[in-house]
Amino acid sequence: MNIKKISSGNNKIKKEYKDILLQTKSDRRILANVPDKTKLRSNKDRRGSQTIDNFSGNINDYILSKQIGMRYKVQYNVEVTCSKAGKKTSFVSSGIDISMSGILLRISKEHMLLMKEADRILLKFEITPGTMPEGLEMKVRINADMARTEQVSESEYLCGMAFVKPLSVYASKKRGRYMLMISTFLLLFITSFIVLMRAESVIYFKFNKWLYLYSIIAACFLLSRYLFGFLYREVPIDVDFTPGVSILIPCFNEEEWIQRTIISCINQDYPIDKLEVIVIDDCSNDKSVEKIEETIQKLYDSGDQYDVKKRLKYIVQKENKGKREALAAGALEAKHELVVFVDSDSFLDPFAIRNLVQPFKDPKMGGVSGRTDVANTYTNALTKMQSVRYYIAFRIMKAAEAYFDAVTCLSGPLACYKKEIILKNREAWLNQSFLGQKATFGDDRAMTNFVLKNYRTSYQDSAVCSTIVPKKYSVFLKQQMRWKRSWLRESLIAGKFMWKKEPFASLSFYMGLVVPIAAPIVVLYNLVYVPVTYGIFPKAFLVGILLMSLLMSTAQMFLRRSTTWIFGMLFCFYYEAVLLWQMPIAWVTFWKSTWGTRMTPSDLKELKKKEKKLLEKRAKELKKAKKYKREDSHEIFTDE
Repeated sequence: MNIKKISSGNNKIKKEYKDILLQTKSDRRILANVPDKTKLRSNKDRRGSQTIDNFSGNINDYILSKQIGMRYKVQYNVEVTCSKAGKKTSFVSSGIDISMSGILLRISKEHMLLMKEADRILLKFEITPGTMPEGLEMKVRINADMARTEQVSESEYLCGMAFVKPLSVYASKKRGRYMLMISTFLLLFITSFIVLMRAESVIYFKFNKWLYLYSIIAACFLLSRYLFGFLYREVPIDVDFTPGVSILIPCFNEEEWIQRTIISCINQDYPIDKLEVIVIDDCSNDKSVEKIEETIQKLYDSGDQYDVKKRLKYIVQKENKGKREALAAGALEAKHELVVFVDSDSFLDPFAIRNLVQPFKDPKMGGVSGRTDVANTYTNALTKMQSVRYYIAFRIMKAAEAYFDAVTCLSGPLACYKKEIILKNREAWLNQSFLGQKATFGDDRAMTNFVLKNYRTSYQDSAVCSTIVPKKYSVFLKQQMRWKRSWLRESLIAGKFMWKKEPFASLSFYMGLVVPIAAPIVVLYNLVYVPVTYGIFPKAFLVGILLMSLLMSTAQMFLRRSTTWIFGMLFCFYYEAVLLWQMPIAWVTFWKSTWGTRMTPSDLKELKKKEKKLLEKRAKELKKAKKYKREDSHEIFTDE
């Protein structure tokens, strides 16, 4: 169970969700993907493939073979049907771990004998959401062969079963084709319908110029993003291109996830003399430093062949100065030409760095963003909505910007920069203020603006990390408010120079600036003013919102074949009903420097202000109550 019921003082039942993450089976080596400089142990996967340095085929085939060999801990009931000479015998066993290529079963001695004698073995089980990579959740009915057996007790065996075809191939044939056909049809239908509706806007343009102009701009912006997002292609891997990389992990009160983050950053399939990791703790007041020290010591003990002692270190700030100060301190310590920022609750794919650096083969490239997936997708409805939103935001929106080398936000979970650009703009970044107020968040957008002003920025879809997203609406709303404030501030700054970029990239940027800012006014006009004033039901506007939500969900289905696609529609409705109205608040509170989701210095300062006001209010109430008490006593004395 992932839900706990908690009884509060007012007898209300609250749901407390536990994060659901993929449970991978640990390798014998803690640094299984790091090249061994002694050459005593190679980076072979369980299928015995070559190392990346001497692989002669397509490098993507090598990475795919590694992914196929990845095993996940599960608890499946697996129905095993053994056929021999036309006779079938079935029994239920336990699946304890699974990969794309096979499954490990726990079975009895009696059933082991049946399987050994069988001419054909059929396995039936269900891949439940959250137990394997997204898009593989389905019911499976597949033939398999016995690959290995191990006796664990007198009456019990472990049996490794190899599927006759990888699950990815099986999924593609079983459900991938029809999902592809359905999503393709829907994409064409939705796009055509939107175009027809906007053609209508042109016809009726003279009746309400501003409204129909907004409709045309919004439609052009949205459809162009999807078009260029689909046209986007990542930069392929060049095995010989391995520039030096320093990974910086700023940490503040992240004791739950920091260990996993550190290990994922150092456990990269990348030359050991070209990669270092620096953890900067920003004076955490929980057990983060203890966890960091514990993890680093564990990695130091993993063996001298990985040079961990030379490549991994940590810094503890004497006082809490904020995320920017932590990253700036790490950049000064970095020894390599490229610097990667990784959030302390984000986990890198083993090939993330190798993929992330590829666009830097272009000497004019200044920064590159990787793709961020949601690690805790299947925790609850909120995390599922965010999962779809993240995927479309990166795979479509950022990819569309990358088509013109003008990505406007190199996102915090995984972004790479040329170190010289960071150091050149370090002071301006640290001391950034807007209308007299110091900027404490939006560090990724702010640094992106410094880069984008004079360099190209891009997006590498194959450089993947996963991050923990809020599972509570209260935390999520605070995060979104912070993001909107930073988006508004940095977009206004970027607007000063984006006109110098490629014409279509510039036009797309300014359209993307106008659409969300004007959206609340347009929604109020269509859903409130028009019905009340003219008595007209806003059918066309509601159809437009439905088409927008369908477009997001269908794109998720087309690109990912995931069952979470329906939550794209739910997110769009939630956005229109709730998140959209944060924008007007952001207009008048963009100067605020509090995070809302963690106790930064600005948050502590704001908290003290609130406490002071509360104490002053209580003092006034107490003074007032005493005054009334004296007056009542005087009246009683007079009457007597």
